[in-house]
Amino acid sequence: MPPLESHLRAVTRRTFLQRSSVGLGAVALGSLLNQSLFAATAANPLAPRAPHFPARAKRVIYLHMVGAPSQLDLFDHKPALRPLDGKPCPDEFIKGKRFAFLRGHPTIGASRYTFARHGRSGAEISELLPHLATVADDIAIVKSVHTDEFNHAPAQLFLHTGFGRPGRPSAGSWVTYGLGSENSDLPAYVVLQSGPLAGAGTSLWSSGFLPSVHQGVQFRGGGEPVLFLDNPKGHSATDRRQVLDTVRALNEAQLADTGDPEIATRIEQYELAYRMQTSVPGLMDISQESRATLELYGAEPGKASFANNCLLARRLVERGVRMVQLYDADWDHHGDLGTRLPRKCLDVDRGMAALVKDLKQRGLLEDTLVIWGGEFGRTPMAQTDSGGGATTKAGRDHHKDAFTIWMAGGGVKPGITYGATDDLGYHIAENPVHVHDLNATVLHLLGLNHERLTYRYQGRDFRLTDVHGNLVKGLLA
Repeated sequence: MPPLESHLRAVTRRTFLQRSSVGLGAVALGSLLNQSLFAATAANPLAPRAPHFPARAKRVIYLHMVGAPSQLDLFDHKPALRPLDGKPCPDEFIKGKRFAFLRGHPTIGASRYTFARHGRSGAEISELLPHLATVADDIAIVKSVHTDEFNHAPAQLFLHTGFGRPGRPSAGSWVTYGLGSENSDLPAYVVLQSGPLAGAGTSLWSSGFLPSVHQGVQFRGGGEPVLFLDNPKGHSATDRRQVLDTVRALNEAQLADTGDPEIATRIEQYELAYRMQTSVPGLMDISQESRATLELYGAEPGKASFANNCLLARRLVERGVRMVQLYDADWDHHGDLGTRLPRKCLDVDRGMAALVKDLKQRGLLEDTLVIWGGEFGRTPMAQTDSGGGATTKAGRDHHKDAFTIWMAGGGVKPGITYGATDDLGYHIAENPVHVHDLNATVLHLLGLNHERLTYRYQGRDFRLTDVHGNLVKGLLA
């Protein structure tokens, strides 16, 4: 744990009175820091910090498919489902189980898509992901992930914060808290979206109870990349600098008086916003890329898309951004899977494969960890009732007990398939990987011991993996 947050500072009478309105807990616990240690780092709370041990990855790109893709139609090939298609599922599948929408005794739903083996690794990948298949030997497919939550927002929160309700810091916040930033002119933690906001909303990149300097910053695909970044109409850069200098002097006086870390955050955020006026517009202008690169991604300058966001993610990490999260919406396919899933795969397949290739050819994949997946999986049972009585084309319900992700780069063993489910894709049969295990492994690759990366809040030490989590050694190169 960085020394800054590991000590309590003395509480002055003025500080007590100022904070008493929000309760004694806010006064006495984790946000109160050692004054002298704080003063030493107030100028740059995101200064780079040494990891606990030598890291394999320096940065992370997390591709989250909001709504949970069907692993049974993309990665987890189950031929045994075909002869059972349309027949009642085994009793053991539903006895004592809770589902989000399935009712009664559902039937088995086999995948309608063909699978083939690719690369020297022989990884089985669906026909819906032809571009990803070309990098089969660069990725590790993990078929045995499981979670504790079976509804979208809680599962999204559990995956990204380690807890199924709002209020905990996101993984990106934990990473920047542990490692700081390598670029003082850009946020350490950037979020890009394609489509509507996820069910858990902005809590997915919240800093929770960590200092808010570790909050994720959302970049927009069109218009002003970051809201309120531009100068107001009629105001020059000189005008803005004068205002910032005056505000900074006031904030520094308040900081010296109270030692509140949020004041230091505020100072740094104002200064970062000023620097970003120069750094961000050039970063977001992908027309600077070669025609070959744009074609590789299928990116189109000036258009908001997942492909553009993949290219922006590469541009961000090569500039030293520590954590980049891409959220792509509309993977919640309870019905009409046969139409909606191919359409979504078409949206992401080319861009995510290009990201792996581009990072590799630039020498960035070696120390950049790429992760792809949703918040849970999908059932091998077909869902044919929308819940309102109207029959729809079949989809799949939520399944928390087994789903698939893939990882690449950053110390992950390439060209492997890790874990397995049973013949019908319902239960994990080999090497289960809990969400806490996944996060423990991600932190390990970044040189962070998940049991040591803690923050004291309300009388206890919190961490991303709560009180669980084991390193998945089989994924390490």
